[in-house]
Amino acid sequence: MKVITASDLRANLANVFDAIEDDAEHLVVTRSGHEPLVVMLKSDYDAWRETEYLSRGANGRELRRRRAEMETGAQVQHELAELDDEGAA
Repeated sequence: MKVITASDLRANLANVFDAIEDDAEHLVVTRSGHEPLVVMLKSDYDAWRETEYLSRGANGRELRRRRAEMETGAQVQHELAELDDEGAA
């Protein structure tokens, strides 16, 4: 993750945005006396938000339970079912 000052960002906005897009890398923007900001691709932001949503509530509890099962070897393996011609997509 790269770090840049707000002044440098302002002076090089198009180039910095192109670099973020080309490298798919997040950018931290610092401003004196302010909390740093993060600039990222919208697709990365959307993926982060979806992961954050799925990690909350019942979904999150179930994911954590299943992950704990996997880590302890307590999961159950199932064979894949064969689809007949009618069930094929």
